[in-house]
Amino acid sequence: MSPTIRIAIRFLLAKKRSMLMSLTGIVFGVGFFISTQAQLSGYQELFIETILGTDGAIRIEDRIQDPNVFVAASTKKNTSTNFFITDKNNRRFVEGIEHPDSVIEAISELENFEAASPVIKGSIQLQSPLRKDNGQIYGIMVDEHIAVSALEDQIQLGSIEDFRGSPTGIIMGHKMAARLDVTVGDSIIIRAVDQQQRYRIAAIFETGVSDIDKTRVFMHLSAARSLLKKPNGVSFIQVSIYDRDRAIVDAEVIERVTKHFSAPWQEREKSWMQLFKTLQVSAAITVSTIIIISGLGMFSTLFMIVMDKTREIAILRSMGYTRNDISNIFLWQGVIVLICGTILGCGIGYLITFAISYLPMPLSGIFATEYFVVNSTAWHYVQAVIAAIIIVMIACFAPSRKAGKLVPGDVIRGTAA
Repeated sequence: MSPTIRIAIRFLLAKKRSMLMSLTGIVFGVGFFISTQAQLSGYQELFIETILGTDGAIRIEDRIQDPNVFVAASTKKNTSTNFFITDKNNRRFVEGIEHPDSVIEAISELENFEAASPVIKGSIQLQSPLRKDNGQIYGIMVDEHIAVSALEDQIQLGSIEDFRGSPTGIIMGHKMAARLDVTVGDSIIIRAVDQQQRYRIAAIFETGVSDIDKTRVFMHLSAARSLLKKPNGVSFIQVSIYDRDRAIVDAEVIERVTKHFSAPWQEREKSWMQLFKTLQVSAAITVSTIIIISGLGMFSTLFMIVMDKTREIAILRSMGYTRNDISNIFLWQGVIVLICGTILGCGIGYLITFAISYLPMPLSGIFATEYFVVNSTAWHYVQAVIAAIIIVMIACFAPSRKAGKLVPGDVIRGTAA
């Protein structure tokens, strides 16, 4: 161990109580930073998984009508170059997808493509023996839709096989079933356009998203065509991809290839993602306040050490220690506290995160869960350590400079400022 570090430790021990308070603040500041970020990241991840499992990574919708505007650009040689400019703000659309098979065939060549499901969507009214309710019908092809969604896993009562084997079977959200006071095996009347038909409830699902669970009803694509009088085409195509983070890029490619509007999940849920990001930043700032207060305490303690140790600093200078050496002694005090604080803080953060993941937390609305959801990543630990380093080093800077500027002669004469 170098003499500089030994002296730094000795100076630290001279103010054990004050430094222990600063150390405690850093430990709990780092720990709470990690645990709060893990919680927010966990709920964000649960939200994303719920959305992807329900509505897919990309949704291909209406056909873009006349998407390109032709212009001619003249060059210096009086020749013209043709350009096609896409005006994304003033586009016109033709509702639905006329040739879904052709669109699916075109996008299946994409490297990131996993599966696609054509869907017919329409407004309906449902009537049970006791109540009426409004909803949205989703006509699907069973195997294709299972491949792009978590529908099979979301079924609470009944089974996907019961639905598959029943041409007039439907799958209903659990909140809608509760409002209509029906369950699996019951029959209900569904009205759409100017006709009505009777269907049997083959299964009941729960996504955890309230707006979906209380409005959405799945039926076979052929049955939806008949009910909604849509013999051709589909309303949209739900697409799943291997790498969800490439959804924006893939959606742009799909739009160029198919000439159909394509919405990646990041744009469909943009407001929610911004909310999660805002909460994460707000939580980071709030919890960092603990570390800042600890840094202020360290700043004050180091200044007190400088004032108390002026004669020892003068002796060290007379022994050949340079100004930088003296400054480094005080910087090392901060580094020692920082290292101990971040190591212990990371351990505390891990323990808190682990413990709260087992705490019951019934939640429904945006998504459903019975426990606190956490998603701890290495980046959360890195962020906490970086925040601690910045705050502690700023706190140590001024005292270390003051110590380095002390002049031995002034100290001996008692005129050191």
